[in-house]
Amino acid sequence: MVPRCQVEVLYFAKSAEITGIRSETISVPQEIKALQLWNEIEMRHSGLADVRNQVIFAVPQECVELGDQLLLLQSGDEIAIIRAPPPTISGG
Repeated sequence: MVPRCQVEVLYFAKSAEITGIRSETISVPQEIKALQLWNEIEMRHSGLADVRNQVIFAVPQECVELGDQLLLLQSGDEIAIIRAPPPTISGG
């Protein structure tokens, strides 16, 4: 069984508007895939389903898309939900 930790989730822009809060502390497994973490957060705030494809996580030292990347979290880590940058369009 993977130990759990307390992390602070920070909500910005649309995600803050949907949840009605700017931050909250939640308990999650220390080892969790980014998409699983999103699902845990979305269970608390079902309205976030509307922005699932528009956001990424900012976790300590990096930005992470909602996918299969394994996150190694520690108690006290901050996880920000931010708007994903628009796709790069190259011309030629």
